[in-house]
Amino acid sequence: MDAKMRHWAFLIGVALAIIAGFVPELKIPTVSWILVLLGLIVGLLNITSKEVQEFLIAAVTLVIAANAASAVNLGMTMTAILENVVKFVFPAAFVVALKAVWQLASD
Repeated sequence: MDAKMRHWAFLIGVALAIIAGFVPELKIPTVSWILVLLGLIVGLLNITSKEVQEFLIAAVTLVIAANAASAVNLGMTMTAILENVVKFVFPAAFVVALKAVWQLASD
């Protein structure tokens, strides 16, 4: 997969997470699985070894912030967007973390 396709996988994931937050009809398991699949693609193909630490810190921060924001009444749309972004980011973070552990164990 070339750099342009990897870039599009990320942009489509973010756009889908936002659009699905605004459109209640898109709050279905299929959209969730698409977000997870795009997150896996991003985690496998987009994050280089130089970006691992920064990506994982950003991903953990995003998940914590989204969780904290859910405790505040932001409205259904914003809550749905945050949930969708987490659905997109967590598989990428999981894959990148596994790759990092593998690299550490290999050294």
